[in-house]
Amino acid sequence: MAADHAATSLTGQFCGARCRPIVSIMVAAWWRVVEIQPDRPVAFDRVECLLTEDSGLEGFSMLDRSTVDSLFPSDLPETQQWEDRYPTRVLSAGALVTRFCPSPTGYAHIGGLYVATIDLDLARHSSGVYFIRIEDTDQNRSVADAEDQFSRVFDYFGISSQESGDDTYGPYRQSDRELIYLSYVRELLRQGQAYLCFASSAELAQISEQQRTGKVPTGYYGRWALWRDRDPAEVEQRIAAGDPYVVRFRAPDDAAGQRTHFTDAIRGRLEHEANRNDAVILKSSDRLTRLPTYHFAHAVDDHLMRVNLVIRGDEWISSVPLHQQLFTALGFEPIQYAHIAPLMKQIPGGKRKLSKRKDPEANVDFYLQAGYPAPAVLYYLRGLANGRLAEMPLPDAMAAPIHLAECGVAGPLVDLVKLDDISADYIATIPTPELFAEILRWASRHDALLADVLQDYSRTALRALAVERDGADNPRKDLRKWSDFRQAYGFFFDELFTPLAGADDERLKPVGIQPELAMQFAEDFATHYEPSPDGAWFDQIRERASRHGFAANARELKQNPDKYPGSIREASQLIRVALTGSTRSPDLQAVAEVLGPERVIQRVRAIRA
Repeated sequence: MAADHAATSLTGQFCGARCRPIVSIMVAAWWRVVEIQPDRPVAFDRVECLLTEDSGLEGFSMLDRSTVDSLFPSDLPETQQWEDRYPTRVLSAGALVTRFCPSPTGYAHIGGLYVATIDLDLARHSSGVYFIRIEDTDQNRSVADAEDQFSRVFDYFGISSQESGDDTYGPYRQSDRELIYLSYVRELLRQGQAYLCFASSAELAQISEQQRTGKVPTGYYGRWALWRDRDPAEVEQRIAAGDPYVVRFRAPDDAAGQRTHFTDAIRGRLEHEANRNDAVILKSSDRLTRLPTYHFAHAVDDHLMRVNLVIRGDEWISSVPLHQQLFTALGFEPIQYAHIAPLMKQIPGGKRKLSKRKDPEANVDFYLQAGYPAPAVLYYLRGLANGRLAEMPLPDAMAAPIHLAECGVAGPLVDLVKLDDISADYIATIPTPELFAEILRWASRHDALLADVLQDYSRTALRALAVERDGADNPRKDLRKWSDFRQAYGFFFDELFTPLAGADDERLKPVGIQPELAMQFAEDFATHYEPSPDGAWFDQIRERASRHGFAANARELKQNPDKYPGSIREASQLIRVALTGSTRSPDLQAVAEVLGPERVIQRVRAIRA
């Protein structure tokens, strides 16, 4: 604990009720400091008097050190041991240490991926460090497989931690850091900057009800803070009885009515009402594992892990005053915060925050299951963070740095149509063998039948993917994500294709040919079909269409619609639907060449089924 930090209280240690302090002690209210000289004997009741008369804090009686220490393991390390174990990082000037801290109380949100992308980019471009810390202090709400999903997300999008294990600044899971938190909670209790609270749930509910009735701010403060200034004898009696308690932070006495400010890396100078609530910092003593709340845990963790930039959602802005108080009480250097605007969704009449409960695209699994390529998603998110990146080609945008100063204070809209376009453009640039490997990798996890088909018929798949792609100046963009493969290319495989069930099949209705004529034309085409070189292949359709009374082109049909049952266009669409099940497909001759004569004839004759 830093002994020279303003606004820390009792950072020295006392060896008895009346003794010489071991080090210089700073007794402080919020920004008001009284120094007690180390060469001057001081009675403990004199310290209480100073607190009352000079610091602006109300008089209170602290538990003696032996009582405080009895609440913790006898071998609990002192805070200085943790400070020594996690020294200041040796990094170049300007290097940023960032962290992404998902909580397993739910699945990964696309907003979390958005923040992690920024975290990682800023650390990389400043020659700093990026790591992931699992914030699992709220274990009652933990989702069983959330961390498994986190791992999939980290791996897929390339945002895995640059540090791990216990040999650096770990552990990187808060539930594994219990002893660290206990050391710092004990220190605050020793100093009188925290206290035990035995208030029951019923009492807390009654306080809230009274506050609402009286139309005053709810919270645990002032006269509502039942245990803030209780007689130590009563506290010790409750301890002896084994009654459960929480540990609360003692907010500065003069916080009510005060304003505090800080400079946000995105939003600039912000001002807020100072915190006056005595927040819980350590959860109930009746739990097997004593874990802190988020507020306290993040302060201790970010300090010891030597984080110097915290990027988080703007919903945390209102908590900054409390976090400032905690950092001051603990003697920690303050950390730069950057509060980022949330991702938004367009709705009729406006927009709202993207919701896990309402919007499937809020869950990162939506993108994994659909098979959006990671580079396309990351490129899109980078463009949401800094608009200039959206104007760059993908490789350039991925290499260019993200600037916090360019992050807006209004939440950017998540537009899946835009993401589809970006993804289609990206997929169109992938060489066919690599594209096949990506689809197979996705299918192996999300579509077992497709994976089996691709492995069994890899040559067919490669030929299918090459149609109108390999060597094309304007390659096809019918894949926006890996899950589109079934719809766009599944007809190349009998295992994924359902043949027509006769001339009345619903898929033939858009063609608009009478069933009897459709059957006659199909049989004629199948009977005389032969694989042919370029040009000659389509002549087969043209010749059969002419024999069955189809117009040579759409213009003739338009000029005399009663004379023709359709044009060459409808005749070719009849064959297209028979082969692919759709009126839209790659080049028909190329499709037929991949399918082979036997399957072409078989599928066309299905019109007569």
